[in-house]
Amino acid sequence: MAIALGKPDVDGLHEAVGVLREWQYDGAPMQLHPGDLGWFWRSGAEATAAAVRTWRREGRILAVGLLDGPRLLRLTLAPDVQRDGELARQVVDDVTEPERGVLPEGKVNIETPRGALVQDLLGEDGWNADEPWTPLRRDLTDPVPDPGVRIEVIGPEQAHVCVAVHRSAFAGSRFTDGRWHAMAAGSPYADARCLVAYDDRGNAVAAVTVWSAGPGRPGLLEPMGVHREHRRRGYGEAITLAAAAALQELGSSSALVCTPSSHVGAVATYTSAGFRQRPEVRDQFRGA
Repeated sequence: MAIALGKPDVDGLHEAVGVLREWQYDGAPMQLHPGDLGWFWRSGAEATAAAVRTWRREGRILAVGLLDGPRLLRLTLAPDVQRDGELARQVVDDVTEPERGVLPEGKVNIETPRGALVQDLLGEDGWNADEPWTPLRRDLTDPVPDPGVRIEVIGPEQAHVCVAVHRSAFAGSRFTDGRWHAMAAGSPYADARCLVAYDDRGNAVAAVTVWSAGPGRPGLLEPMGVHREHRRRGYGEAITLAAAAALQELGSSSALVCTPSSHVGAVATYTSAGFRQRPEVRDQFRGA
């Protein structure tokens, strides 16, 4: 049966988010999560829909991709079609030929789950491995230790607090109050929480957003940051513990995060909060 590449409208985003929820399970390779779409939603529903691609066969969505920037496609597939030859070849053709409207000419990257046939075929077609990333996972079966600082769940009235921490933590951040409200209006945020940690003087020192994929499924931290004036004081570990506890309250089976392997401080922070490193993953790229 023919496999159709598509781009959903805003209403169709809910179906894409739904299948991404279903595809999350403990033991799965690091992959696109509904929280990734949720975080992208800060650009608005229309922009998010424009950045999503789907591949269908007989009406069923088999793969979902997010253009996380014009030159990076983050792609995952339904668990039962990871090695489906027809689907893999169609995806490779679609991402390789710019006229199909997925990736442009020039240097581009694609992220696929470890072990997916798409990854093998891209390698055979001359795509190269890019810089390594480190996925980390914390099991949420047992109680999560208290973070040792005051934690608040941020609602619409306090959005500016989260935004201020984020803008300080990430150089060049374009996060704004309006973008926070756009993110919170997206369907993935129904199972999400934005948390802020405070020091003993009442300063907002760290922030994180956590995304549940539903009870019994892995949740995601995206993003986590510490205010630049309050680093190296343990607040990264504290907000990460709070994030794990929030996901546990939401029913998540585990907490996931992924960071460039070169960010050794971030890897150490997550490890100190009880996350265990998983095998490194790499995007594949073509072009100079």
